[in-house]
Amino acid sequence: MKRVVLMRPSGPRNVGTVARVCLNFGPCELRLVSPERKSLLVHPDFEQMAHGVKEIEKLCVIVPDLRTALEGCTHAVGFTGRTHDDRTRVDWRDHQAGLAERASDPEELVALVFGNEAMGLEKADAALCHELVHIRTAAEHTSLNLAMTVGIVLSDLYTDSGFRTRERGFRPIRGEAREYLKANLKHVFGEKVARTPAARRDILASIERVFSRAEIEDRDARAWHLMLRALGSTLTPLDIGLPPAVPRARHRHLADRAKAQGRPKKKD
Repeated sequence: MKRVVLMRPSGPRNVGTVARVCLNFGPCELRLVSPERKSLLVHPDFEQMAHGVKEIEKLCVIVPDLRTALEGCTHAVGFTGRTHDDRTRVDWRDHQAGLAERASDPEELVALVFGNEAMGLEKADAALCHELVHIRTAAEHTSLNLAMTVGIVLSDLYTDSGFRTRERGFRPIRGEAREYLKANLKHVFGEKVARTPAARRDILASIERVFSRAEIEDRDARAWHLMLRALGSTLTPLDIGLPPAVPRARHRHLADRAKAQGRPKKKD
């Protein structure tokens, strides 16, 4: 389990973003130590950045000090870009895998402590952390935004399988189907839409140039043919000397199964 601790945060946009990130890469608790703005959780900027986060008061628990924020935690990691006396800071990239394993242990509650936007993690707060970690950056700009830092850390620690919207596989149009689509487009826009010979030449050249090169899927072609049919086209592959379209394996399987069951072929 993970608990994000923000020390005296001042930016409502940062805190709102962190609240969303805690849900993106949860389960994750959030503690705000003495926010500089008492109205932070009702600020319009917070509400905008935390859009979609339910039960804000339950997630964003405000506490008076770091000791209270660390209650119940088995391990505390402070993130800082500053050196603190003789304490050694661990490189995040070297430490990430081990901490991810620890944070995924149900017997552990790992606190991830982040300092104020302006002052960073102060010495007294760093002293309460078991270890300090820093994230290497380019030399040109070494300061990381608070919300961005929390997002990087929680994303790296996230070990669940996660949610991903199912995506339709890309099915490119086949050669003969592409030629039929181009012919149908030329038939409608070149013969029925163009008003002058010059316009017809430009239209035909544009269709040839664009639709010969573009990445077109089967569904794109179907959509174009539907539009062309609505414009009055009755052109078929046979009309231009092409064989009729052969259904893909999946469609053939559905057609064969429907035929065997005595039902009409399912439309795509």
